Amino acid sequence: MNVIGPDDVRAAARVLDGVAHRTPVVRSRTLGEHVTIKPECLQRVGAFKFRGAYNKIASLPRGASVVAFSSGNHAQAVALASQLLGADATILMPEDAPAAKVAATRGYGAEVVTYDRYTGDREAIASELAAERGAEIVPPYDDPLVMAGQGTAALELLEDGGIVDTLVVPVGGGGLIAGSATIAKDLGVRRVVGVEPAAGDDWAQSFARGERVAIDVPRTIADGLQTHVPGTLTWNVGSRLVDEIVTVTDEQIVDAMRFAFERLKLVVEPSGAVGIAALRAGKIDAPSVGIVISGGNVDAQRFAELTFSATSARS
Repeated sequence: MNVIGPDDVRAAARVLDGVAHRTPVVRSRTLGEHVTIKPECLQRVGAFKFRGAYNKIASLPRGASVVAFSSGNHAQAVALASQLLGADATILMPEDAPAAKVAATRGYGAEVVTYDRYTGDREAIASELAAERGAEIVPPYDDPLVMAGQGTAALELLEDGGIVDTLVVPVGGGGLIAGSATIAKDLGVRRVVGVEPAAGDDWAQSFARGERVAIDVPRTIADGLQTHVPGTLTWNVGSRLVDEIVTVTDEQIVDAMRFAFERLKLVVEPSGAVGIAALRAGKIDAPSVGIVISGGNVDAQRFAELTFSATSARS
């Protein structure tokens, strides 16, 4: 049974039309004329997550209460979508979530509840909160409407930049790659490749085993990709439509962040930089490539610490 289809992504695009930014496609001679980049760091709330959150919450009655759990980008997305659609949002965030993401989530009007990501079960805590408040849970990835909304980023990349041979997408829980692969394969993309941190290779292990594999919560600078097991629904889609999973190190991610800043003039968070990291590390070999930069929510101090330390290490 297909969880979502291409028409679901197209329907999400209609819901998002005039609400989400249609972020541009950009190219870099250094990366190669065959490479097209979709910078969702320029999206509302600074990440692709706005697409899925808005598509999901738009399906609920106006004035509904919602609960979400997130390390940051989905939190901000749900908070803003709720503000725009008249919903009441409560967001469960890890205690060590980036301060800028927590502040932004509160700034959009959501209530923030914190937990310890290494000892707490965020789904169980969120379920309790939802039951207490009579709220609808807006999952960060394991939901058909969320996946379809996320896939609109790939739809726009392929419409505006042209069909590519290989689409490269960051993979955490799998909502972005599930939606992206669904529309990409329908439009004629030959290969879809997911990229995750080497320290958090749950998707790579799952592909090797042919079933969902759970790992310990990974410790990586890519906080948005710190999932420990593929989602049930996203695995259903990804295991059928994604062709390969590759991994990159934290050092390669930082190199990609510096490259995007210096050459593309884009501020990219670690999780968003993994596609460029994979290309620069020689892990993507294709005649034409599309890369989704998933987000840019990194504060100035953290960005400077990461990129300056990389510069110092090389000097």
